[in-house]
Amino acid sequence: MLFNTPQYIDVEDKIAGPLTAKQLMWMFGMGATLLVFWGVFDQMTFIISAVPVVALFSAFAFYKPQGQPLIKFIIWGILFMFQKKSYVWKREYAQKKTQKETEEHKTSDLLIRKQEKQEILSKNIEDLAKTMDSEGKERNEKIMELIEKNRDNKKTD
Repeated sequence: MLFNTPQYIDVEDKIAGPLTAKQLMWMFGMGATLLVFWGVFDQMTFIISAVPVVALFSAFAFYKPQGQPLIKFIIWGILFMFQKKSYVWKREYAQKKTQKETEEHKTSDLLIRKQEKQEILSKNIEDLAKTMDSEGKERNEKIMELIEKNRDNKKTD
């Protein structure tokens, strides 16, 4: 049995030459707007105001960003700006490490922790915060010593 299935259903029918019905309506709208401007404005003002009107209506009739009519694109943009957005984060899982690698990593972490064990008092944290808030203008000697020790530890690694 032979079925006649419609083809090219996403292509609009041409009404007047190469123009579709929507494009023809935009052109009629442009003509009506220009006619109103011709009656309201003098000749120089009409020419100055006609250029953006022709550009705008031509863009609405013929320009299709990402395959969508410009008017639809603008409406979706406005709706996007004002609607509530939900942000979804998908966690990327790292590859599983082998048992041997994790054991080596744990033992090396323990050795590093023993070497770098330093006691930081709450006073040191307050001094560090004060130094950072003043952008380095107020420096504390204890904080500078801790920073130097940290630099030395990193250089030896």
